[in-house]
Amino acid sequence: MEKKEGMAEIISNRLKEVEEFRAENIDPFGHRFPRTHQINTLLEEYKDLSIGESRPEEISIAGRLMALRRHGKAIFGNLEDMSARIQIYVQANKIGERSFYHFSKIDIGDILGVSGIIFKTRTGEITILVKKFTLLCKSIRSLPEKWHGLKDTEIRYRKRYLDLMVNSEVKDIFIKRSKILQSIRDFLNKQGYLEVETPIMQPIPGGATARPFITHHNALHRDFYLRIAPELYLKRLLVGGFEKVYELSRNFRNEGISTRHNPEFTMLELYEAYGDYHTVMEITEELFIYVLQEVLGGLEIEYQGQKINFSRPWKKIGMYEAIEKSTCIQISKITTEDFPIIIKKHNLKINGIVNKGEIANELFEKYVEPTLIQPTFVIDIPTELSPLSKQKKDNPELTERFELFIASMEFANAFTELNDPEEQRRRFEKQVARKEAGDMESHFMDEDYLEALEYGMPPAGGLGIGIDRLVMLLTNSSSIKEVILFPQLKLKE
Repeated sequence: MEKKEGMAEIISNRLKEVEEFRAENIDPFGHRFPRTHQINTLLEEYKDLSIGESRPEEISIAGRLMALRRHGKAIFGNLEDMSARIQIYVQANKIGERSFYHFSKIDIGDILGVSGIIFKTRTGEITILVKKFTLLCKSIRSLPEKWHGLKDTEIRYRKRYLDLMVNSEVKDIFIKRSKILQSIRDFLNKQGYLEVETPIMQPIPGGATARPFITHHNALHRDFYLRIAPELYLKRLLVGGFEKVYELSRNFRNEGISTRHNPEFTMLELYEAYGDYHTVMEITEELFIYVLQEVLGGLEIEYQGQKINFSRPWKKIGMYEAIEKSTCIQISKITTEDFPIIIKKHNLKINGIVNKGEIANELFEKYVEPTLIQPTFVIDIPTELSPLSKQKKDNPELTERFELFIASMEFANAFTELNDPEEQRRRFEKQVARKEAGDMESHFMDEDYLEALEYGMPPAGGLGIGIDRLVMLLTNSSSIKEVILFPQLKLKE
């Protein structure tokens, strides 16, 4: 209660200051302010000044006041824009008594424009001697103290704007996220891929095993689903004649929330006609390496205390082989009679229809996935787990598919695309049976997609990469909420 009362008093006092400024014909919520520099370029341009040296040219910057130190007729402050922070120095005899009085009413958190000259203090700090200032926006609430007021992660996520103001390392994460996305686009565009956009609202959700969100379109009098993946629409484009396409898509899955899962997330999906899963395996390595070099400048990183090296070639291992090494269970040889024994012994949780693929998946997640620290392609995934993948010629029990694991997390999923419409129909029918048996994440039947395949889709390789997890990895963030500006949270009580 004391904290709320304290904030109420601050708000009341600052609203009075707003009226005082207006009485002085000063707009407390200003307008355009022309800047000559961003702060980082200013610091770089004048870094070689000598102690005590000043420059006569007048410069103008703008930003939020983040610190304030009053010394009689002199005031020091720190002004911060998106790029950096710089010290400002206000003297009554330089700015004028009236302007100095107005500046004395300024608070931490206010947004200012200042003009003046640059000099270097006796302590070697580049500083602006302010000749005039403009109040651009009065802050009605006080900022949280960096070391005391905003460490609660729940508050940080709910009030990200405050988090960005007072925690510079958070701002750096999202600047890096932007660079990661830009480098992905640069790489793919150079490789001849075409960036496209596909529907977010879909009549039938497809392209992944996930539970969708449902919305209603009033004018069309019908329900739509928020997309769980763009895959089936991107492959329709292959049917239409595009050969290399990608989309950086926002997807929505009505599932649990964890440090690795958010209901709304970003994915890269790409498809290349006349390729297969080996083609996109090469692309995956090349893309990761390009992004690492562009964003971090090297191929070695540290993630949560683990050193990870992305030098090629990356390790490849079959899913069955990986399970056998970890559990001594020969998945390829087990029968339906073995299923209940394995499930009970290893305490596996399988929803709906039990089959060899589901048992393999549960064993893999429990025993193998935690051990995969260095970049590893887990290849040849069971057909039951891969309703959109082409089967291996020499073993139809498996598909030409891989998942990429790094630091015990899945980062990519890719396969040789199934382009046989009759086989695709059979796979969909099995998925529908699973849904009817209680698995709400199974695929729907998509007749329009099947019709598109009947016109002919070239053989192709497809790839999906989780962007949020990639940003987690490259910023050494332990939670997906740290790399999404506004993550979904539980309702605040």
